[in-house]
Amino acid sequence: MIIDVTPADVAASRFAISPLGETMSAARLHAGQHSSAALTPWVARTRDRYLRLRREYPAVGALLGLLRRGGYNADFIQPPPAGVGLDFADELATVRATPLAQARDELARNLAGNRPPAAYARRIFESSDVVGRIADAIEATWETLVAPDWPRLRAVLERDVVQRAGRLTTYGWAAALADLDPRLRFVSDDGGSRIEVRHRDQNRYPLAGQGLLFVPSALGPLITYVDPPWPHAIVYPARGVGDLLGPPPTDGGPDALDRLIGPTRAAVLRALAVPATTSQLVVQLGTGLGNVGGHLAVLRDAGLVNRTRTGRSVRYARTPLGDALAAEHHRPAPHGGR
Repeated sequence: MIIDVTPADVAASRFAISPLGETMSAARLHAGQHSSAALTPWVARTRDRYLRLRREYPAVGALLGLLRRGGYNADFIQPPPAGVGLDFADELATVRATPLAQARDELARNLAGNRPPAAYARRIFESSDVVGRIADAIEATWETLVAPDWPRLRAVLERDVVQRAGRLTTYGWAAALADLDPRLRFVSDDGGSRIEVRHRDQNRYPLAGQGLLFVPSALGPLITYVDPPWPHAIVYPARGVGDLLGPPPTDGGPDALDRLIGPTRAAVLRALAVPATTSQLVVQLGTGLGNVGGHLAVLRDAGLVNRTRTGRSVRYARTPLGDALAAEHHRPAPHGGR
């Protein structure tokens, strides 16, 4: 797949966060349709909730039957968000507003060439209230799997948006797309500027000054949107997911960094693998504002972090010394060593 871009598309591009998208990705993770080593502890912790969801809402199983890897997925079940500030209810309202004829067309395209759905799923797809039943399944998945952890998920996504949007506006396409996903790269040569995506779809899609919508995901893989009526969009894995729910426990007790500067201060330093505000760190680490602020002051005095003001926000980031310290000591202490 090739997405042709122009200089005008930089100014027109934008970033958004999708709680509904994270809901669909959470369902994919539990169904084994996507995997992430960093999220294995989260999947294990929410497994019982997922199994209960499947028992209580048969439509969730029908919904999962629509999700294909490398093939078309009905667009109405996961429309790209219109902006950063949308909440789940806003996005779900868009799903519920899908005309029945559009839903039937997309479902037929989704199911074409795929294994026939189970009898219970087919009855749901053929029902006159299929849009509402699928929307109910999405809502139940959100409330069961994602909503309890949404503040921390949102903090990771907001941090990614700030960092990558800054790259795009300051340095352009190449910097914004660097390390976005191994299957994606930016090319600029005599043939023009373009984003190349490794995909079975080999067509070209010009942005023509309309820009691209970037949507970071803490739970999901790379997804591209190129079909109308939605804007051209790329859903990509957000940075910092490894620290999503706080630092993971270690079997060998406190590691060297914990013993050197204290466990809470070490957790703050690790979390700053991606720059963050104080309030974002509070949400991610589940501790008090004053506690985080005090530790940030000490880490800053020690030359391990610095701070940058952007508008009303103050963002903290690790210095090269902080990076080196976190990388060197973030491993379990050896048993029997001195």
